[in-house]
Amino acid sequence: MEAFAVTVEVHLSGGLPTFTISGLPAAAVRESRDRVRAALQTLGMPVPPSRVTAHLGPADIPKEGGRFDLAIALGLLKAERNPGWQTDEIEFLGELALNGELRRVQGALPAVLAARDAGRSVVVPHANATEASLVGNAIIYSARCLADVIAHLDGHEQLRRVAASEPVPATGIEPDLADVRGQPVAKRALMIAAAGGHNMLMIGPPGAGKSMLAQRLPGLLPALRIEEVLDVASIASVSGRPVKDIATTRRPFRAPHHSASSIALVGGGSKPRPGEISLAHHGVLFLDELPEFKREALEALREPLESGVVMISRARETARFPAAFQLIAAMNPCPCGYLGDGSDRCHCSESRVQGYRARLSGPLLDRFDLHVALERVRITEMSRIAPDRSSAGVAADIARAREVQLSSRGRLNARLDDRSLWRAIEIGREAWRLLDRAADRWRLSARSCTRILKVARTIADLESRSTPAVEDVAEAIQLRCLDR
Repeated sequence: MEAFAVTVEVHLSGGLPTFTISGLPAAAVRESRDRVRAALQTLGMPVPPSRVTAHLGPADIPKEGGRFDLAIALGLLKAERNPGWQTDEIEFLGELALNGELRRVQGALPAVLAARDAGRSVVVPHANATEASLVGNAIIYSARCLADVIAHLDGHEQLRRVAASEPVPATGIEPDLADVRGQPVAKRALMIAAAGGHNMLMIGPPGAGKSMLAQRLPGLLPALRIEEVLDVASIASVSGRPVKDIATTRRPFRAPHHSASSIALVGGGSKPRPGEISLAHHGVLFLDELPEFKREALEALREPLESGVVMISRARETARFPAAFQLIAAMNPCPCGYLGDGSDRCHCSESRVQGYRARLSGPLLDRFDLHVALERVRITEMSRIAPDRSSAGVAADIARAREVQLSSRGRLNARLDDRSLWRAIEIGREAWRLLDRAADRWRLSARSCTRILKVARTIADLESRSTPAVEDVAEAIQLRCLDR
């Protein structure tokens, strides 16, 4: 996610014709010599019959991908024909096709950000121009082929400078909260979760509306700020996804299947790549049928939920990916799903129910701020229930509450550390007594009590109260049904 500078040095000497690339190159980098040779020959500039050595420094950092093709080709031409080229303040990114065209490379956006911070201009393939344009105050040029870059350095024809662009506002018809009939407690909990960035677990029978509620959460959240858009787009660039489809102000919403492995969720592989939790950075990760996920995959979420980052260590390198996501999960009350729905369809024994819920560890459940039970809504009741508030109306209250948190505490309530929480919490003696009784009765952990206080703080922000009242603490306790 953080691009480092690579200096490409090319040396020509006498001896048998060879083309060597040094500096810990991967297989794709070593194959660059064949692409460079074919591209230069296509342009009528064949590689000289001498000993060619291209070094990619620093030598102790592994290099991979085809991004070095353009720099190697230009370094070779500069060493042989054009020693006067002024290339010291320009970065060159691009993979060469055999006919000299420039192809898109992964991870261009972090490289452009690093070049801007270093005060250097950068040349990127035309296919990377859209993502590069998101970086403001940067000098960016796009090129379609190697010949265009050569003409630019010769002073014959300037490359087209990429103009800065704004992220595309979220468009299309968003799922509306008013479409969900009934479930007032779950809607209230979803509003609280959106206002404070809290993790939420929904328990209910099939068809109760768990997935509908989760899909409407992104529409309740405020639009991404420009720095957040760059974070999300950088992760997409590194993972090889088309950035043009992601460079919007709409927050990410990821809903992986329950068969996903721990590597798919958290990231990893022989060459570490971002997982679903990083693709959901600044957005929402929805895990439906939570107990059906592999236990090791769920347990791997515990540390990123607390820290907001994921560290993936391998023998030769360590990768650090951002993972500040909001976790929304859903599960059935029992293996068949119909326990407590008012019918006689459930025949699960107590041991089966306990075994089903035991798939989720206590430490993982502790990391959910809200546990909400949903009941089946009868069709006759749905026809009589009037539509509730729309997403637009609820989103306005949520935006106001989040602005209070960011302006007074610098972060959302769910991300408050212990010191910041105690500065933000000044509840009365009656509220403390209520929380103490609940902790004794249900043997709540210290983490559970802390999360109850964070939720109470969010409820107070929604109600425009300076300090949480006893009813705020009571509602926060009520919204943790699994503790009871």
